[in-house]
Amino acid sequence: MKILIQNGRLVDPASGRDETADVAIAAGRIVAIGGVSADFTPNRIIDASGLVVAPGLVDLAVRLREPGHEHEGMLESEMAAAMAGGVTSLVCLPDTDPPLDEPGLVEMLKFRARNLNLARLYPLGALTRGLKGDTLTEMAELTEAGCVGFSQAEVSCRDTLVLHRALQYASTFGYTVWLRPNDSWLGNGVAAKGPLATRLGLSGVPVIAETIALNTIFELVRDTRARVHLCRISSAAGIELIRAAKAEGLPVSSDVSVNHLHLTDVDIGYFNAAMRLTPPLRQQRDRDAIRAALADGTVDALVSDHTPVDADAKNLPFAEAEPGATGLELLLGLTLKWGAESGLPLAKTLSAVTQRPVAVLGDALDSLGSSTGRLVEGGVADLCLFDPTAHWTVRPAALRSQGKNTPFAGYELPGRVRATIVGGHVAFEAARD
Repeated sequence: MKILIQNGRLVDPASGRDETADVAIAAGRIVAIGGVSADFTPNRIIDASGLVVAPGLVDLAVRLREPGHEHEGMLESEMAAAMAGGVTSLVCLPDTDPPLDEPGLVEMLKFRARNLNLARLYPLGALTRGLKGDTLTEMAELTEAGCVGFSQAEVSCRDTLVLHRALQYASTFGYTVWLRPNDSWLGNGVAAKGPLATRLGLSGVPVIAETIALNTIFELVRDTRARVHLCRISSAAGIELIRAAKAEGLPVSSDVSVNHLHLTDVDIGYFNAAMRLTPPLRQQRDRDAIRAALADGTVDALVSDHTPVDADAKNLPFAEAEPGATGLELLLGLTLKWGAESGLPLAKTLSAVTQRPVAVLGDALDSLGSSTGRLVEGGVADLCLFDPTAHWTVRPAALRSQGKNTPFAGYELPGRVRATIVGGHVAFEAARD
C-alpha cells in the first residue's frame, strides 16, 4: 500500500521539524518527506490541508483488561480506542488475571494484538510471581517473549529484600523496573490526605506514602545502579525528590497521568466516583508542580493511565467504587490543552507523548520500533493526523473504549484525530465535520 499525504503541517518533536510538506509511505515506512519523487505512484492520496501530521502517540500506561477482565474491556475495543486517540504504540501493565508472569501469556497477548493489526503492543512483565511480592519471575524468559520491562503495577512490593534482589538482577541484564512509589502501609486510603478528605470523611493517603517509597527506591538504585521508571507521580514533594535524583545522576525516569495534570482533590465534589483514581488526586500545589515538571523535563512522559471500569463497579459510594478512568481517546486533547495553557510550542507539547516516552523505552524497543515517535525517512510509518483547531466535547457514550468512565465528561477539548496510520495502513479515519 502506497500512501501520499499532501499539504499537512509536519510536526516532529525529535528533529524540531515544523513545516508544511508532503509525506510518501510505502511498504510500511516513510520513503520521502518533502521532495516526493514524480515516479511515486500512490494507491491513495490523503489531503491533510489544515491538519497536523505528527508521529503516532506513545502511551506508557494502559490497561487492556484482557485476559481476565473482559467485562471491563476487550482487546479489540481498547485497541480501537487507541486508534481513535491517535495512539499507535502502547505499554500494557501486567495486572491482568492471571498476571503476565509466564512467557505463554505474554506471547498470547502479543499474538492477539498483531492479528488485530492496530496499535503496537509492548507488555510489561510481572516483577514477582502472581504480583505477590515474594518470588521473582523468570525475567530473561519474559524478555524473550516480548516484555519491555517489569512491574508490580499497583501492588507494592513490601519485602525490601525481594525488591533489592529484583533490582540487582535487572541491573545485571540491563532490564528496566517500573515502579509506582507507594508505601503499602500508608497508601491504603481512597483520597489524598487533606482538608477535603477530612471534611468528606474519606480515608486519606498522605504525601509521605509516595516520598517514603521514593527514598527507598533511590537508596536501592544507588546500591544496584538498576534503571527504574517511576510511574504516575502525584505530589510536588515527589517531583522534588526526582529532580534531585536526576541531578545526582541516578538512572531514573518518571511519568505522570493526564488526570493529575488537570484535576485536583476539589474535583471530587460531593463524592463523584468518576474522580476515584489511583494515585488519588491531590491539591492544587501538587498539580501545578506536576505541570511545571512535565514542561521543564523533570518528568519524562505523560500517560493516559487508561483503566476501563465496568459501570456497576463505578456506580457505588466513592470509597467502594473501583478506581480508574478511561483515557486513550482523551490523551491527545488533554495534552494539547495543557500545552496551550502552559504557553508551550506545539512540538514541545507533543514531545511528552511521542519522543520522550520512546526515550523511556530505550533499547527495549525492537528494530521495528526504533524509529517510533519520529518522522524520519526510512522510519516506520506510524502517524497521527489531527485538526488542531477542531474542538470536541467528551461524551462518555461516544467513546470507543468499553469503559465509559471518565472524570472529563462534558469537557471541551482541542485536537480532533482525523486519521491514524500504523505500519503504513490507515487504521482509523474520521469523517470531516
